[in-house]
Amino acid sequence: MYHCILVPLDGSKRAEAILPHVEELALRFHARLIFLQVVEPPPIMTDSEVPYLEGFQAQMEELTKQAELYLETVNGQFREEGIQSKIHVSHGPVVDGILNTAKSEDADLIAIASHGRTGLSRIFYGSVAVGVLHRADRPLLIVRSG
Repeated sequence: MYHCILVPLDGSKRAEAILPHVEELALRFHARLIFLQVVEPPPIMTDSEVPYLEGFQAQMEELTKQAELYLETVNGQFREEGIQSKIHVSHGPVVDGILNTAKSEDADLIAIASHGRTGLSRIFYGSVAVGVLHRADRPLLIVRSG
């Protein structure tokens, strides 16, 4: 049923609530997993100066390195279980990064944990899961984290 499952993570324990579910699906369907983290660039100030831009680039490189190390840790745990998996780090808006990666990797399923925000907190903080839900063109598994 599923051959490729995209698993967006943000490094939080809440996001990792999806992991037992994707492990079961991967084992059941012999699916490969793609662990994704989208690195959002920090806001750029309007008074751009060369030192700031160099600092911006260094910060993005550090955030990318941290994302890769985190994803490699998760990936290693699944490989130990005999599950075919790989990592991918994307840059830009989170929802766009998830959807673009799902398309480029030809994922059959996007599996994501929702932080379960409602009301004003969802309006103020946004919701990646809701954004993906409204724009995804493929099946989506959303697990509400506690």
